Amino acid sequence: FSAADFEDFLEPRPDLAPNMEADLEPVVRHLVEQRWPFRLHATYDESISRMLDVFEKVDRDIPFNGLPWLFDHAETISPRNIERVRALGGGIAIQHRMAFQGEYFIDRYGAKAAEATPPIQRMLAEGVPVGAGTDATRVASYNPWTALYWLVSGKTVGGTTLYPQGLPRATALQLFTHGSAWFSSEQGKKGQIKVGQLADLVALTAEFFSVEEEQIKWLESVLTVVGGKVVHAASEFDKLAPPTVPVMPDWSPVALVPGHWSPNAAPLSASIHQCIGSCAVHEHQHDRARRSSVPVSDHQGFWGAFGCSCFAF
Repeated sequence: FSAADFEDFLEPRPDLAPNMEADLEPVVRHLVEQRWPFRLHATYDESISRMLDVFEKVDRDIPFNGLPWLFDHAETISPRNIERVRALGGGIAIQHRMAFQGEYFIDRYGAKAAEATPPIQRMLAEGVPVGAGTDATRVASYNPWTALYWLVSGKTVGGTTLYPQGLPRATALQLFTHGSAWFSSEQGKKGQIKVGQLADLVALTAEFFSVEEEQIKWLESVLTVVGGKVVHAASEFDKLAPPTVPVMPDWSPVALVPGHWSPNAAPLSASIHQCIGSCAVHEHQHDRARRSSVPVSDHQGFWGAFGCSCFAF
């Protein structure tokens, strides 16, 4: 754990422990000796520099020689370290947490520094494999269209412009599909609609390449096919829908408000403060719930883990 930094831009950049290199080196040596692919989470260039020092030291003794490995996140990676990643045959997996934390980053480091967080264009220009994802649900939404909106528009979900120019739509989509296949060593097997590759495809509510930019984040699938099997169907394809998977736990808000919010969704007014089960703690009295000392924020305890089934909490 000494080789992990974190992404909370409300807090100062963490300095990795002085013993990080000594802890990380034997782990990396073992992975390379066994030819096991590996990935390491790193937000800051300062952390990445020290990690690459370890990788290069190991590579001199036990060549990586095509072993798949990658950094996750890399929001502030420098041009020099992108070159070092390429030289060792690594890749970089990027996620859209700047879409949610961009304003915090600007407050701490400034708008100029935010213009290359992460420097995707430079990564691609250097020939480094780049794949896009969401890192859901810890630091960002699971919705890929929120991420694609961020990549194309260069804006946060709050509307703040981060980058002088977003990515072309084809490039953004490729990072999520063909680009990400590299990270699971499935190049040529998935990520493209072509003969010989897995039949993974979607039909959308609108055309990604022509819809207004602000509408990208509201796109949804009406038909999702994975490996030739229909796993989701709605709207005109609803007769193809597989059986619904039960929501667990059954008191989850998803049971009442399924899916990702969109401006076209049914109004939630009928669901607000709606109780979905009996509750002996505050008897559905909302004022009593607000004043309650029950530790619902303690996720280690009963109430934090299981909660009360009334939305008044």
